[in-house]
Amino acid sequence: MLDPELLERITARRAELEELEEQLASRLVEVRGERDELAVAERVLERMTGQLAEERSSDRPMLGQVGGRPVMLIPHREPGVEEDALPWGYQRIIAAVRQAAGPVMAREVGEVVGWTSA
Repeated sequence: MLDPELLERITARRAELEELEEQLASRLVEVRGERDELAVAERVLERMTGQLAEERSSDRPMLGQVGGRPVMLIPHREPGVEEDALPWGYQRIIAAVRQAAGPVMAREVGEVVGWTSA
């Protein structure tokens, strides 16, 4: 005859192992889900990096939207990037500010570059 105390211990251990198996299976689902999300994020990052590199290497101005209106994006300032990388209108603004004897108001810059009337 089997020892009832040993049978009870075996039953208890089996219950512990089944609970552990459920926890591990649940955690495995979470880990796989996160791994899949990271794979998607990596693909998106690679695609966006490629697009940015292509945009930066092209001579055409980059367009974006602010408040639903199209705007020309200004390249980020980085070492070695000269002002001639800016769109022509922005280069005119910089020239107008440099020509001023001191602080300049936006209205004055607009007048110099011909965007407002004097």
